[in-house]
Amino acid sequence: MTPTTPAAPVARQARAIRLGPRSVLSLALVSAVGVVSFTWPFLAPPASTLNAHTQDAPWLFAGLLVLLVAVVAATISESGLGAKAVAMLGVLAATGAALRPIGAGTAGIEPMFFLMVLSGRVLGPGFGFVLGSVTMFASALLTGGVGPWMPFQMLSMGWFTMGAGLLPGADRLRGGAERALLAGYGFLAAFAYGTAMNMAGWPFMDPDSTTIALDPDGSVAGNLARFVTYCLATSLGWDLGRAVVTVVLTLTLGPAVLRALRRATRRAAFETGVTFEDGGPVRRPT
Repeated sequence: MTPTTPAAPVARQARAIRLGPRSVLSLALVSAVGVVSFTWPFLAPPASTLNAHTQDAPWLFAGLLVLLVAVVAATISESGLGAKAVAMLGVLAATGAALRPIGAGTAGIEPMFFLMVLSGRVLGPGFGFVLGSVTMFASALLTGGVGPWMPFQMLSMGWFTMGAGLLPGADRLRGGAERALLAGYGFLAAFAYGTAMNMAGWPFMDPDSTTIALDPDGSVAGNLARFVTYCLATSLGWDLGRAVVTVVLTLTLGPAVLRALRRATRRAAFETGVTFEDGGPVRRPT
């Protein structure tokens, strides 16, 4: 009788942190309020009283966004982030916050963005949203960039990182194809992030000092043309630099960083509980 060769052990896959229904609902709520907070100049009619309080609007929206982001973080933490995941969140957020000042004053050299893309890819959209928000909060404290714009940065970076976790093929796609997907996403998302932050600041320019500021009495089409001109004139070079740096770092450092993140995720075994029996600790799926 021919002996049977034992099958080789199957490598355990790194699992993203799953979201519960309450976390999904909270993310949807904060995203909906965030979209309104960014796009209100195009939603409010010219006669709206909101246009008479444009200088107060950033503080009102900032306060609301801080509360909503806190609710989302608390909900996700309660449903999916254990002590090991929180420890990894702290390490990655601290790393991202430390990377951000490297490009201060130099157009587009912002290496933190590629780390956010890879982290969101490995650890999932919920973890990614919290990571992006916490990283931007920590970096604002580190660099002294605290102001009414900070919650908008937190929300935009949360979306940026969450989007990487929503990309297809998380369990199957590997190698060059995955890096190309992440690089393409990082390129487009870098422009989306810059556009969102332009939207947060553009409405509060003095319309008497420039012809590309928001016109409270203008049409939606007219103000949209002004906004596009503003983006092209003020931030296109910075956004392009951010996009190119993200692509280059993703393609060059991506393989090593992805392996490290997946190895850490498997070792942390976020979804595996530990119980103690007579023979010692035993890991069981939760």
